[in-house]
Amino acid sequence: MKTMSGKVCMITGATSGIGEVTAREIARLGATVVVVGRNPEKCQSTVSRIQQETGNPAVNYLVADLSAMAQIRSLVQQFKEQYNRLDVLVNNAGGFFMTRQTSPDGYEMTFALNHLNYFLLTNLLLDILKSSAPARIVNVASESHRHQRINIDDLQFKRFYNPVQAYGRSKLANVLFTYELARRLQDCTGGITPPVLANAVDPGTVATNIWNNPIPWLKFLIDPVMRRVAISPEEGAQTSIYLATSPEVEGVTGEYFVRSNPRRSDPASYDEAIAKRLWDVSLEMVKSAL
Repeated sequence: MKTMSGKVCMITGATSGIGEVTAREIARLGATVVVVGRNPEKCQSTVSRIQQETGNPAVNYLVADLSAMAQIRSLVQQFKEQYNRLDVLVNNAGGFFMTRQTSPDGYEMTFALNHLNYFLLTNLLLDILKSSAPARIVNVASESHRHQRINIDDLQFKRFYNPVQAYGRSKLANVLFTYELARRLQDCTGGITPPVLANAVDPGTVATNIWNNPIPWLKFLIDPVMRRVAISPEEGAQTSIYLATSPEVEGVTGEYFVRSNPRRSDPASYDEAIAKRLWDVSLEMVKSAL
C-alpha cells in the first residue's frame, strides 16, 4: 500500500548509507523523494538505483555542499522553484573530521556541517513545511551526544580540537536544536500539537562512509571494531523511516527516538537556557544566508 502517495520528502546525505536506505524505503511507499548530495554523479546513480528498485519514477535530486551556507540557500531556492509542498524533511547529512577544518564560511567543519546545516536548512524550509502541514522534521543525531556539554564560548574548537568531542557536541547540538524547534513551533499554536513535528533520532552505530578515514593507522584500528559492533545501513535507517512515515507518531514532537521508541536523551539536552543561547548564536552565524 502506497501510504506516502502525494507527499514530498527531502532527505539530505542520501547518496549512501542510512540516507540512501531512508530515501529508498520512503520512495517505496509512493512518496515523491528529493535526494540531496554534494556529488552530481553519485546523486544521479543513487536516484536511478532507487527508481529501479522501487518502481517509483518520482525520485529526483538536488546538489549542494551543505557545509556552505550559500549552497544551502541555493538548494532551498531550487527546491521551491520545483515543488509547492514539503511534507517530510530528514536532516541526515553529517561528517566526522579527524583534523580541524573550516567550512567555506570560516566555521569549524564539524559544527558547520552537523549543526548549522540542520539549523539553516530547516529554518529556510519552515514556511513551505507549515503550508504543507501536517509535516515532519526528522533530525538524525547520535548517542555520541551523551556526556557532552556545549561550550558557547568555544563552539569552533579554536583552543584545542578533539574530533570525538567535536562530533559528540555537534550531535548534542542536534538534540538541543530539535527540542528548541519543537518548543517554538508549539508556542506558535498555543501549546496545541503543532502542524509541524520535530523529532531527533539515534540510528545506532552504523557501518557507513562517515567512518572512512584517510589515515592508514586509524583505519586499521577502526575497521575491525566497526565490523564487530556496527549495524547495517538498513537497520540504522529504520527509526528515521518510522518517524518520517508512521501514523503512530502523529502528534508526537520534541522527542528523542532510539530503535523506534522514545528515550530520554542526555540530561544536558534538556537545558532550555543553553538551547536558547545556541539558537541565538546559530542565528547570528547564519543571518547572511537567511
